[in-house]
Amino acid sequence: MAGKIKEMIDFVLKQRAGGNPMLEKIIKTKMILKGINPGKFTPESEDNPEIVQQLEGMSMELGYLCPEASSNAASGSEESDSSTDNKLVNRLDIVTAYSSQDDIDDVCSELSKQFVLFDTKLVVFFASSKYAPEEISKKMQETFPHALVFGCSTAGEIVTGSMLNESVVAMGFNNESLLDAKIEVIEDIKDPEGVKKAFDSFTDHFGVAIADMPSKEYVGIILVDGLSSAEEGMMETIGDSTNVVFIGGSAGDDMKFKSTYLYANGKAYTNAALLALLKPGADFTFIKTQSCRDLGKPLVVTKADEARRVVLEFNGKPAATAYAEAVNCAVEDVTKHFTDNPVGLVIDGDPFVRTPQQIKDDGAMAFYCSVKEGMELSLLEATDIIEDTRNALLQAQKESGRIIGVMNFNCIMRKLELEQGNVTQQYGDLFSSVPTVGFSTYGEQYIGHLNQTATMLVFK
Repeated sequence: MAGKIKEMIDFVLKQRAGGNPMLEKIIKTKMILKGINPGKFTPESEDNPEIVQQLEGMSMELGYLCPEASSNAASGSEESDSSTDNKLVNRLDIVTAYSSQDDIDDVCSELSKQFVLFDTKLVVFFASSKYAPEEISKKMQETFPHALVFGCSTAGEIVTGSMLNESVVAMGFNNESLLDAKIEVIEDIKDPEGVKKAFDSFTDHFGVAIADMPSKEYVGIILVDGLSSAEEGMMETIGDSTNVVFIGGSAGDDMKFKSTYLYANGKAYTNAALLALLKPGADFTFIKTQSCRDLGKPLVVTKADEARRVVLEFNGKPAATAYAEAVNCAVEDVTKHFTDNPVGLVIDGDPFVRTPQQIKDDGAMAFYCSVKEGMELSLLEATDIIEDTRNALLQAQKESGRIIGVMNFNCIMRKLELEQGNVTQQYGDLFSSVPTVGFSTYGEQYIGHLNQTATMLVFK
């Protein structure tokens, strides 16, 4: 048989995007990250049973037209309501605080003083691994007893105007900036029903099925054990279940690579994932900036061990050999190029970065992200992080007219590059005029799992 895959792709796009260009782009990206490139299939394409099964799964997860997409399609435009666009212009409260004290009691005292007279509804905090996990989570919840409090351990912290180390940074929301929120912890990251259980809880709390939630009203934050190697599967499950965007990062431990922690309910969790679903009182958008450009040199994954995040062959050759040819160096020197020349899945000119980690004895290459067999990757070249981030922020501000808060999930490799160039303060300065909080991650989440990227949730 032929043509069924093309028919199913068109059906899924119509079903889930309903004419909304932004949703269509996100759904196409989700497909490509699964290894299904819509642009490669025609009515004459031979039907692959595995791809048909994947598409059937996507169809079954949301077996009807999303209400928000339906209304957009009917009106012939994206959601627009002048009263919504102008809501809370005069009352939007997001504040940030930080402390570099060594004692946790002193940290919490200093943070609470910076939140004085602020009616805190939710606190997101990111803490250096130098702080005892159970103690920092317990004390933070005690410091803000009437608020939802969650966060994770880091490999460096970001706060308004600064990049820090060995500190705790926090962002607070009040009733005006946050209408509602629910936090769920998946205590065993390998639980195949973990995401479903969390989503069922969100449905019960908000009174709206996760599949029906308008993506312009709800946004998700995801924090994951940074040593779990479970991000791809989790993001794929989330993407199949909802149009709500989940954005976030993988927890760090200051480059020790021993144990990372998530914080919620006054407790610390490892081998876990944390999902927070927010209904903000502000509009929001997203920034994904990887500071890389496509060199136009294809590296097709012809053989891979996806479970171990290992590529055995590019372009039919041992992975290290093909990569060395692409960067024009000897095989023994390829590790020197990993940061400056990652590879990426390029979608509509936008790279989703996969950073090499190490060379195996057999010439295979291990990556920080899973790479699927058959993926068409491109060699990338690192560009100026400062200039790229500045342009991304200016573009977001131009489109929205204002930015009132930023949550920044910035890859540890970008942090190391900034430190090497002695420009960490310049990076911090980019966020000096708007409340900002974030951390250096062991991986980033936005639609899929990424490396060497900054993914940002921007409130406007």
